[in-house]
Amino acid sequence: MIDKETVKHVEDLAELRLTKSEREGMTEDLGSIIDYVNKLQELDTEDVEPLRHILEVQNVLREDTEKENLSHEEVFKNSPARESNFFKVPPVIDRD
Repeated sequence: MIDKETVKHVEDLAELRLTKSEREGMTEDLGSIIDYVNKLQELDTEDVEPLRHILEVQNVLREDTEKENLSHEEVFKNSPARESNFFKVPPVIDRD
């Protein structure tokens, strides 16, 4: 069982500041999590293969083929602003 001192220790490690009621709730929540993990450890998983993904997935790749390039006019057709052959965007770094 998780006690209040353990929750306070975790709170300090995580640099959290919980209220008394939040700390009580966290004590209950962490206790429930530990109980659930202990319950899971009772399961026999000896013959169970580890999963990489919950569903059977397979990477579907298409053939990498060369296609015709877009012209500059097609590329910039929907651009709000352009300068020569570049997209013009608002500055993101203040240089003052």
